[in-house]
Amino acid sequence: MADAPITPSLHRVARGQVRDALDRLESLVLDGLKHGFFDYSIACEIGTGGKRHLVIRAGKSHKFTIPPDQVPR
Repeated sequence: MADAPITPSLHRVARGQVRDALDRLESLVLDGLKHGFFDYSIACEIGTGGKRHLVIRAGKSHKFTIPPDQVPR
């Protein structure tokens, strides 16, 4: 079986608030796996000027405001 072509991961190219949100999400999932249970929700909406308001609810809310120039294309 041939290996899939290597493409840059969003994990490697994300920056700013996107990177912070992904890092937080990864940390929450790993922590939940260690404990053996978790229940998270993620919501996003477009705000003024095209900013994305991302909220990760995991016991407490983690809020990130992502400027339009940081939104992956």
